[in-house]
Amino acid sequence: MLVIILVLIGVLIVAYLLFVNYYPSFGGKISKEQQKEYAKSSNYRNGKFVNEKDVPKDLSFGETVNLAYKFFTTKVPNGSPQEDLKVEKLDSADVADFKNDTRLIWYGHSAFLVQIDNKNILIDPMFGNVAAPHPLLGGNRFNKQMPLNIEKLPNIDMVVISHDHYDHLDYESITKLKDKVDMFYTPLGVGVHLEEWGVEKQRIVELDWWQEINADGLLFACTPAQHFSGRKFGNEQSTLWSSWVIASEHDKLFFSGDSGYGSHFKAIGEKYGPFDFAMMECGQYNAMWPDIHMFPEETAQAGLDVQAKTVMPIHWGGFKLALHSWTDPIERVVKKGAELQISIATPRIGEVIRPKDSLQGYNAWWK
Repeated sequence: MLVIILVLIGVLIVAYLLFVNYYPSFGGKISKEQQKEYAKSSNYRNGKFVNEKDVPKDLSFGETVNLAYKFFTTKVPNGSPQEDLKVEKLDSADVADFKNDTRLIWYGHSAFLVQIDNKNILIDPMFGNVAAPHPLLGGNRFNKQMPLNIEKLPNIDMVVISHDHYDHLDYESITKLKDKVDMFYTPLGVGVHLEEWGVEKQRIVELDWWQEINADGLLFACTPAQHFSGRKFGNEQSTLWSSWVIASEHDKLFFSGDSGYGSHFKAIGEKYGPFDFAMMECGQYNAMWPDIHMFPEETAQAGLDVQAKTVMPIHWGGFKLALHSWTDPIERVVKKGAELQISIATPRIGEVIRPKDSLQGYNAWWK
């Protein structure tokens, strides 16, 4: 019996090693040469990227198992919608020919199509069905349909990625998109995954926090966030995470990426604000991980900190990745926004968002 148990354990270990080393969705691996280059960053210490604060806490194996057990066994009332979320569909010709004032289209969770200054930009284009390395390892997204499928999207001038977690960087989405994208902008290290998936190095620009690049009249600034990274055990914090500023001559947009609440929001607002529109993380929070995701009340405050004229809560309405109800984020942030007297945008997935249209209204579609 002991021999049989040991053989089974050995088989499981070999199967795991084969899976993580050869299944393509895990992405690439940072080389020693890259590690030496990243060591020049003030955000890189002892072989890993770090936050300004000493978070998140490194969990022991027992703590990790306990956290996973609570996540997978806790029953969450209204944790997911009772039916597939309705999506506003886009016309492919309208998207391809669009030449007017800046507009955004939310794809659910944290994915956006941004059309600004006659450029098409995708932010964290996770269009896959499951936020996990394999379809059997995660729950389905809340919307089966997309506003406009990848195949019908026009040429994409830029893709902006905030970090390498599965709900933001998706292997299948990138492989479908890569041949119609001109340039990819990522925080340090994230390009290694893109290269592994067939994106040429010359089409990838990696930036550290507070670094900027001007591209075709647009400013892209890689700004701080308080989070972490990693796509498998053993490569945690090997790549950087970030928020992003995207600015044209007439419009300023802010994308928070994933982040706990911190002083970096005020610093970003002081340097780049005020913003016409800020996409702020608001979902997948829990008291067990308070430093890496914001609670809705913190989202509203962070919107004030970055000096946003309008705040849109994101990182909700797509996947069940925490233990709150699926509507808890939007209900709480709308309430807090009213208290702080800030404008909260709550579009349906696929609904066109016009940042400078002060008369644009939204329905409480989640009710």
